[in-house]
Amino acid sequence: MTQKVAVLGTGKIGEALLSGMIRGGWAPTDLLVTARRPERAEELRTRYGVTPVTNPEAAKTADTLILTVKPQDMGTLLDELAPHVPTDRLIISGAAGITTASIEDRLATGTPVVRVMTNTPALVDEAMSVISAGTHATADHLAHAEEIFGAVGKTLRVPESQQDACTALSGSGPAYFFYLVEAMTDAGILLGLPRDKAHDLIVQSAIGAATMLRDSGEHPVKLRENVTSPAGTTINAIRELENHGVRAALIAALEAARDRSRELASGNKD
Repeated sequence: MTQKVAVLGTGKIGEALLSGMIRGGWAPTDLLVTARRPERAEELRTRYGVTPVTNPEAAKTADTLILTVKPQDMGTLLDELAPHVPTDRLIISGAAGITTASIEDRLATGTPVVRVMTNTPALVDEAMSVISAGTHATADHLAHAEEIFGAVGKTLRVPESQQDACTALSGSGPAYFFYLVEAMTDAGILLGLPRDKAHDLIVQSAIGAATMLRDSGEHPVKLRENVTSPAGTTINAIRELENHGVRAALIAALEAARDRSRELASGNKD
């Protein structure tokens, strides 16, 4: 039997999922979308051939509902969906900090919920999506979530208790790398390079380093040591990073992101 999937909240991540699923073999006629603005829904229909519907229509029609709204909008969306969601619908939530239990409490008893934290590299099919089961989600539900999010990158199953840590590392992770590239580009300008050349040098170095980390099987310490010659340029740069507490700052930053994810889960949206 054909499975219909609805994406509710079609921002950048929602659209990335749509396009990835279509590239992965889903028929556009089996994909439903909802959007706040009618012109956005029409844009997606024209671009992908998907079917725009209202949130209640999606709840009644689709077998799987993917909720890609912001955490602060989840309560309103669940209030709208709850009267229309049968207990055999799979709910996949992509909202940071929102637990499966809090969603289950707003829906009919027994509704399966899966929590997924993905990241913006879904836009280029290089996402890292972390998947956790709610109380009523089965292995089949998890496999279905993996199939969907596998269309835009890699997936990893973790206990939900680890989701806040994963949000800090991979959910927000791309932003840290963008920040580092920004800072290194500014350094290149200070050293006398034009911005475009500094940018190209750093981006390609980042791509190369990431590929080596992924494909070589070597520990990052070993890879760093391979380019750290005695009394060379690299070790002098590393010394300055250590002197300025960059490692400690990164650890503190990820702790802060983890803590904010916990605050979102507790209902603190400020």
